[in-house]
Amino acid sequence: MRLSEARRAVAAARLVASAHDLWVDDVVVLRNSNKLTARLLPCDVLARVAPSAEQIAAFEVELAQQLADAQSPVAALESRVEPCVYEHDGFAVTLWTYYDSLSDPEVSPADYADALGRLHAGMRMLKLATPHFRDRVAEAEGLVASRDRTPALADADREILTNTLRSKVRAIADRGAAEQVLHGEPHPGNLLNTKSGLRFIDLETCCRGPVEFDLAHVPTNVVEYYASVDHELLSECRGLVLAMVAAWRWDAGDQLPHGRRAARDLVGALRDGPPWPALDEVGRRFESPSR
Repeated sequence: MRLSEARRAVAAARLVASAHDLWVDDVVVLRNSNKLTARLLPCDVLARVAPSAEQIAAFEVELAQQLADAQSPVAALESRVEPCVYEHDGFAVTLWTYYDSLSDPEVSPADYADALGRLHAGMRMLKLATPHFRDRVAEAEGLVASRDRTPALADADREILTNTLRSKVRAIADRGAAEQVLHGEPHPGNLLNTKSGLRFIDLETCCRGPVEFDLAHVPTNVVEYYASVDHELLSECRGLVLAMVAAWRWDAGDQLPHGRRAARDLVGALRDGPPWPALDEVGRRFESPSR
């Protein structure tokens, strides 16, 4: 969010919390991109704030409740208030438990794979309609097809992304793999290493598809500990995920810090061809002193 919008988002979070008897003297912004995440003190609550017209917070709240009931490793909603979406000044505010991270945030590949496996097990029990991963691909295709929305994307790179998105969806469909509810983006940035164990966050990306679609977001060494992986399908999913994330980073409205650099790196990985790297490898692979 831009500075003026971020200030309003912080004010909305503060007001919502205070209106529900949660004492707020200070707000620490932890992340500000397309939505704002802040720690409210001294009540120690995590607030997630997004423009009301651009969010699916109610979907995320319902998912979090059902997964918590299934004892899945996910971040919990704040227990001192009603678990719902609060609206104020054009923003949707959700309140979550704040977790202190361990002094050593490193997660072993085996523990990561175990947590993801337990999350997938809980998700197989969900009774909630979710989008399909192809719906998310269609969103990426729409971005790539629109020069107004991705004006900085060069024609040659636009062609690479278009062809990759289309061909990978066909290849994945041809595999005929079993599908289930997925996290959608279980990359390391969405996994907290807390005193109460590993917990996944940002459930708004949940979708239905093969588990290899989720595994395409995690480091390669994590996959080695995940049971029953179709590695050919995983390769197709990795190529697809690289193209999808690249499309989002080329979006003129994308506010992720250093997003344009990531966009160039991702297209570069696709241009090099398979074997496709895992997402976390792309930045390291294209690092250079000139950047």
